Amino acid sequence: MAAPGENLRINSDRLWDSLMEMAKIGPGIAGGNNRQTVTDEDGEGRHLFKRWCEEAGLEMGLDEMGTMFARREGADPSLPPVYVGSHLDTQPTGGKYDGVLGVLGGLEVVRSLNDLGIKTRHPIVVTNWTNEEGSRFAPAMMASGVFAGVLDQADVYEHTDKAGKKFGEELERIGWNGTEKVGERKIHAFFELHIEQGPILEDEDIDIGVVTHGQGLKWLQVTLTGKEAHTGSTPMPKRRNAGLGMARVIELVHEIAMDYQPDAVGAVGHMEVFPNSRNIIAGRAVFTIDIRSPEKEVLDAMDGRIREGIDTICEALDIQYGIEQVGAFDPVTFDAGCVKAIRDAAERLGYSHRNIVSGAGHDACWINRVAPTAMVMCPCVDGLSHNEAEEITKEWASAGADVLFHAVVETAGIVE
Repeated sequence: MAAPGENLRINSDRLWDSLMEMAKIGPGIAGGNNRQTVTDEDGEGRHLFKRWCEEAGLEMGLDEMGTMFARREGADPSLPPVYVGSHLDTQPTGGKYDGVLGVLGGLEVVRSLNDLGIKTRHPIVVTNWTNEEGSRFAPAMMASGVFAGVLDQADVYEHTDKAGKKFGEELERIGWNGTEKVGERKIHAFFELHIEQGPILEDEDIDIGVVTHGQGLKWLQVTLTGKEAHTGSTPMPKRRNAGLGMARVIELVHEIAMDYQPDAVGAVGHMEVFPNSRNIIAGRAVFTIDIRSPEKEVLDAMDGRIREGIDTICEALDIQYGIEQVGAFDPVTFDAGCVKAIRDAAERLGYSHRNIVSGAGHDACWINRVAPTAMVMCPCVDGLSHNEAEEITKEWASAGADVLFHAVVETAGIVE
């Protein structure tokens, strides 16, 4: 199969300009973005992406989960397409690159093919998966999870945000619920470009992360129920303090994660206490535990120890508890052929590279279940992500998109 020559590169200026233009939609308060899934801002970002795709000559498809599929026809339309993309939705205090680089990097692949007059045997489809972040509606990677058959579409339509609004109704409200059945598309291969969201590549001055594996993940939503009481007049031994229980569980999660170093991680991110008044002992606490490991046995062991620990803590404090698993996926091993295509592209282009395990979940983790899949990563400043201060350089973005370009085109095949 022919591979593009070393002189073929994407248009780095155009890619960067597109990233900056998309960042104007749903601006945050500190230089980043707040473009949460199926909000008006998400809808506006989708319209811009659609316009750019149409200007590049792509045909837009839309499935019932709102996922966008922009197709560049191949020399043989009967062949399954090579898919490339990520997501446009952000965290409430998200950065300008998480997910967006993968979508617009995929678009830049197509634009560069158009500029160079290159025709591929397989069609190429640029994808924007709906609700990758899972910040407004849990779980994360929602649309790709439905596509891969691991989540139920009817169920996730009913999932609600903090305001009680349903995902399915909000998707319809913004006008991006398509008619195409989810998961019926055939995929020859899928490639996702993403910022690392960790410090390894920058610390080691490496251009490209060749993602070989993805960590498994579990999200446990915990509800602790004690008794509201006056903070000043309730004797310490009489208190049933849900807030204290949450504090002890937070420490427990940290200690357990430290027992499984160097690869396991764990933390409590989302936290709420009720009634959240300065002079009332918390009668209820709701929080989410996030644990991850590239080894399923370790992930399961951490889960078991956390559940046992919560039981012990709550018994000692005379409070009740409930635990609901609101998100999970097993560790991922990406396709050897797709990984090789990425590694070969980095070597061909002269970029430094190393194998890396993704610490975050990505749409590629679900799509890997139904099609050959791999990921390209570029560094990010201080490894910071899910933060408005998230930053990358134009050169890092360009290098990642160059590697993506070569891997996609080699896999799709060039028509001489």
